[in-house]
Amino acid sequence: MIAPGKAFWARVGGGVALSAASATMLTLSFPPYAFWPLIWFGFVPMLVAQFRIMPRKLSSLAPAITVGGWLGGYLTPIFAGSGLYMTWLPLIIGAITFFTDIGVRAFHERTGYRWFVWYGALNWVGFEMIRSFIPLMGTWAFVANTLYGQPWLIQPVSIFSIFGLGLLIMCVNYGLGLGALYLLDRRWRADVDAPRLSARSVRVWMLGVLAALGSWIGLSLILFRAPTTPTIRTAALHYDATPPWGGVDKFTELTRRAVEENAQIVVWPEIAIWGDPQVTNTAEFQKLAIETNAYLVLGYLVEAGAGMWRNETTVVSPQGQFLGVYGKDHPVIFAGETSLTRGT
Repeated sequence: MIAPGKAFWARVGGGVALSAASATMLTLSFPPYAFWPLIWFGFVPMLVAQFRIMPRKLSSLAPAITVGGWLGGYLTPIFAGSGLYMTWLPLIIGAITFFTDIGVRAFHERTGYRWFVWYGALNWVGFEMIRSFIPLMGTWAFVANTLYGQPWLIQPVSIFSIFGLGLLIMCVNYGLGLGALYLLDRRWRADVDAPRLSARSVRVWMLGVLAALGSWIGLSLILFRAPTTPTIRTAALHYDATPPWGGVDKFTELTRRAVEENAQIVVWPEIAIWGDPQVTNTAEFQKLAIETNAYLVLGYLVEAGAGMWRNETTVVSPQGQFLGVYGKDHPVIFAGETSLTRGT
């Protein structure tokens, strides 16, 4: 028999391990690893830790470890060296998660887990919707972003939006999580006073989320295989690694290669050009657009004074006409970015 004190710390250790497993799976589901199937069940170990393994008073430590660890693994390599803000952001969000989730386990125990799936999924997607309006957070780490490379699976986004896909992903995670809690209760109960889950309710939710997933996949395959609108081949150019600022020659060559593969729109990466193409080397960009008979989407950076930079994009038509300017909607303010035309 394990002593009470040892049992407490054994549960904490097990909960930490499961939470770290979720953080690892979520990190691996995002680029550059892109093991996208993990996003459909990556939260399940965390849910088992939060609602069964961890002692009640430390249950919110599970999502704090998962969310903080995942954001650390995902964002830190991207923003390495960009300042203390991004270095400490995962830790700050993890701490916020710890305090905001303190009463969640108690709520579900009081309500018999009737709202478990809806509460978890809507809470997550609602937060994604809110932070999409916060410039310094934007759309980083949306769970639906993991499926960017699966066009056969994401077509209903055109109907239900990226938040609809995010809601489906989280419903599947919480539905599977509810099933995992039920199966665990049949074998082991750390808290004997915890309410038992209804077998019927668990079965309904499990079948419900799987049916929703199947319906989504079916609709996506229909839309993917039978497009109803004309299609245009588009090429997206990328940096190999750290952006080689001012790599115009490189992207000019890649543009010609893309057009040889029938691209009609060629998108240059963010900050591919130093200076506004409508002011600097304008004739060269117009000539390239006319020569390739393609629309060129040119990302550029322009000094705006006082240590600030305009991060913008302009489009050149196949006739060599500039069609307007788009400013970055979520400029990285702490890095000196701004956009005069943001929001247009």
